[in-house]
Amino acid sequence: MSDRPPSPKKPGRSPLLPKTEESSPVARSKVERILALLNEHYPDADCSLHHVDPFQLLTATILSAQCTDERVNMVTPALFARYPDARAMAEASVEDIEAIIRSTGFYHNKARNIKACSSILVDRFGSEVPADLEILVALPGIGRKTANVILGNAYKIPGIVVDTHVGRISRRLGLTHHKDPAKVEQDLMKLIPPERWVLFSHQLILHGRRICQARKPKMAECPLEPYCDYARSHPH
Repeated sequence: MSDRPPSPKKPGRSPLLPKTEESSPVARSKVERILALLNEHYPDADCSLHHVDPFQLLTATILSAQCTDERVNMVTPALFARYPDARAMAEASVEDIEAIIRSTGFYHNKARNIKACSSILVDRFGSEVPADLEILVALPGIGRKTANVILGNAYKIPGIVVDTHVGRISRRLGLTHHKDPAKVEQDLMKLIPPERWVLFSHQLILHGRRICQARKPKMAECPLEPYCDYARSHPH
């Protein structure tokens, strides 16, 4: 991915925060109201991928590419029952992993990436998932979105996850005009307080699934409609 935001220089650090003196064309009052409404309607938004540790979350996020979280959650119990940790997964055959994850789609690449990731974790990191963005994005099958999912949910390190829902809703709300996820992330980092980054991502994802869908957003039911540029240009 080009134009990546700056990466952390030390393990355990979140992405470099944008300069606070930079001004934004988006009114602070609008952002505060959007955050308040998200808290009101999605107070318990959380990661929907079932996991018990960072390794399981890493594996589940690889599987979630081009696949619903519901389908991933149907597959992972059998996968983790057989291969519960990085060492077990590294010793598994690609064919065995493929057989379990086939229904998630793109299972050839996913199986190879899961096994390769596991082997690297065993060989270089004592079977542990590093809490470092720069290291995570260098692993097979791990992009910036996946890395932020892991850091935010497994290690409570602030990060904004820009998936299709977050990107789409952010553009509709006028919080960004970019389509490049890295640029969307940078725009949102300037607007959203760091302590809200993880929850904000979960809230927008949930809102996208329930209300602000790609083809037919339910604008009549949308609590964010008064602050939505898309709604103003698409009256209902």
